[in-house]
Amino acid sequence: MRLQKATRCALYAVLELASDPKRQLSANEIAEKYDISTNHLAKVLRSLGREGLVEAVRGAGGGYRFSGNAKRTTLLDVIRLFETVETVSSGEREPGDDTPEGLALTQVIEEVEAIERATFHSITLDTMMKLVGRHRK
Repeated sequence: MRLQKATRCALYAVLELASDPKRQLSANEIAEKYDISTNHLAKVLRSLGREGLVEAVRGAGGGYRFSGNAKRTTLLDVIRLFETVETVSSGEREPGDDTPEGLALTQVIEEVEAIERATFHSITLDTMMKLVGRHRK
């Protein structure tokens, strides 16, 4: 699965902020670390704010801080904010879909998509932060 830029920005921002919920960072600080557009990240942060995952801190030294629950928020929770998560069968019909081969292919693709959704749903931000910690060592 290839994630859209907004989704990757959201995941980077949430993981960065959740790593220390008391710390606040500006959109620019996060954008510089991950080499992403500050303007694009600011839009993503507003969306995350509307969902209660981050909160904006105004004033001098303001920025954003994590306000969600890292042990309960899954990767799929964040991904769904920026991507449509649907099965292949819910899309447009393609030539050959009604043949035995097409039906078999659709079945396999749906199974792969179900595994993908289940995996993203089973991994919390807390688990991801532990994985990040292992990669730092």
